[in-house]
Amino acid sequence: MVKQKVTIGNPTGLHLRPAGLLCKEALRFQSSIKFEYGNTTANAKSVLSVLGACVKCGDEIELICEGADEKEALETITELINGGLGE
Repeated sequence: MVKQKVTIGNPTGLHLRPAGLLCKEALRFQSSIKFEYGNTTANAKSVLSVLGACVKCGDEIELICEGADEKEALETITELINGGLGE
């Protein structure tokens, strides 16, 4: 299992479009990809789970990847978030 904290930089947080992008990218990996925000744990492979976490701009989440390709998954998802998730 690998973990990393990341700050959401999108002006509108993880709304539908960036959540969809995050989910689409997460589905490419075999590993389990989740994130913790406050008292919530969200499945990054589920758009509804990501939206349900209500992550806003400036919030810090902790990505947690576990599985065969966990390191690559963590690196890719971190880069996607740091790159603004297409916004």
